[in-house]
Amino acid sequence: MTTLATALLDGLKQHGAREIFGIPGDFVLPFYKAIEESRILPHYTLSHEPAVGFAADAAARYHGGLGVAVVTYGAGAFNVVNAVAGAYAERSPVVVIAGAPGARERAGRFLLHHQARSLDTQLAVYREITCDQAVLDDPARAPEAIARVLRSAREQSLPVYIEVPRDMVGARMAAVPVLPRRPADAGALAECADEILAKLAQARAAVMIVDVEIRRYGVERETAALARALGLPVVTTFMGRGLLEDAADVLAGTYLGAAGNRDMTRLVEDADALLLLGVIVSDTNFALSQRQLDPQRTMLAVGRAVHVGHHVYHDVPIEDLVAELTRRAPPAKDAAAPRRLPTSYPRGLSADDTPIAPTDVAAAINDLFDRHGKMPMAADMGDCLFVAMEIDNTALAAPGYYAGMGFGVPAGIGVAVATGRRPLVLVGDGAFQMTGWELGNCARYGLDPIVVLLNNRSWEMLRAFQPESAFNDLDDWHFAQIAPALGGTGERVTTRRELAAALERAMQSRGRFALVEVMLPRGTTSDTLARFVAGFKAARAPTPQRRK
Repeated sequence: MTTLATALLDGLKQHGAREIFGIPGDFVLPFYKAIEESRILPHYTLSHEPAVGFAADAAARYHGGLGVAVVTYGAGAFNVVNAVAGAYAERSPVVVIAGAPGARERAGRFLLHHQARSLDTQLAVYREITCDQAVLDDPARAPEAIARVLRSAREQSLPVYIEVPRDMVGARMAAVPVLPRRPADAGALAECADEILAKLAQARAAVMIVDVEIRRYGVERETAALARALGLPVVTTFMGRGLLEDAADVLAGTYLGAAGNRDMTRLVEDADALLLLGVIVSDTNFALSQRQLDPQRTMLAVGRAVHVGHHVYHDVPIEDLVAELTRRAPPAKDAAAPRRLPTSYPRGLSADDTPIAPTDVAAAINDLFDRHGKMPMAADMGDCLFVAMEIDNTALAAPGYYAGMGFGVPAGIGVAVATGRRPLVLVGDGAFQMTGWELGNCARYGLDPIVVLLNNRSWEMLRAFQPESAFNDLDDWHFAQIAPALGGTGERVTTRRELAAALERAMQSRGRFALVEVMLPRGTTSDTLARFVAGFKAARAPTPQRRK
């Protein structure tokens, strides 16, 4: 027997959690004390609950285990809802652990602080944005409940919710078991694999498209091996950018529809068979497709189901499908070498006194990576994410589908913790105003990310869609000047020469975060965002009506 707190922490570790991000509060103080004193998992406190959720999300994306966010009841748990909603949309297994009132408090005659409509409103909200939930109010049933919820997080790669009443933290209970993985339906798996391979064998120009689930389920290497066995070129979605960074022999690039490389677009849209592995069929991935996905030529594996044309095979996890397809693939000698497209990204920045354009930032970072090697990356929403599309394919965490702002800086902290490596963060000034101040927590944990802040004193991506609106204008907050007060270094740059030099100095300086504030003229965007906006507007333009 052990305590509930210790059993929960041990269970998290056994199920793949490596760290905890959180903010203490009165209802979660007893559990936080157990976190600190047990040392079962390292913990990192941040300044605002949304950042806790973003950091836990990014950590899970990078190390492939569970992200953990620990918050207090009400004011803490409601404050992290947006980050958890984003994790749900993007299939990231974040475990939200919320402290809660104890039994005696619940039975009292007073309304409790942090309470909203009712004591169970918080649980009701989380039922909408998590795939499984447990309230640990019974020590006898808690081990099974924890095991069930954590298995759900791993198997479905979605957030889950665990509520810990504060009077239960020290209750005696048994250890948390690790439940066996639910197997695939063997018959469905075999039939599904046969149907997919038959369609691919009949195709003249088949393509594999990959998205986030191949990383969530740890099958990137296996997916690359499958592509080699089948002789298929591979493209990532917009949301899946950064996947297969070590498989350049099969990776053709990123499909962006009308916003992307024309040869890439033709490769995908002219294909007569598309094998989509772990792909979220969202507007950010496919809204700019010039040819809609045809079910007759599409095979889609996502969410433990496989859709082959109009057939649906349930209980077929993607990791089992990839293994079965690889096992049944034709001999290597029969598989043609994957077709590859020459993909070039801007580099060779002229270090002159020309004002900086967003695409110059991509060129400068590509040059930096050429000199020093690639870095793991995190990007916020906005033109910074489209700039990331112009950087060599590198491991990347970004809110490519949910598209919420504020992700970048706390995600960079999560990446640094999860990988032990120095990350590069791309963020705009609008998003930095939301969560950039979390950089002040880097010093206590010895983290030194390089943060490239694109400052055009504007919500520039919104301006790109609605240029006439003055509310897109922001003030100049001089972020670089604030960096030393937060424990880092800051440089503001306005020319390409200054940009290249500042990035090199940031790379050479270790031990403190480095903020490079890149001043951009209002109204300028990356080449990729410009194409995206043009394609988006064209796709939504009214169809001309014939006169009667």
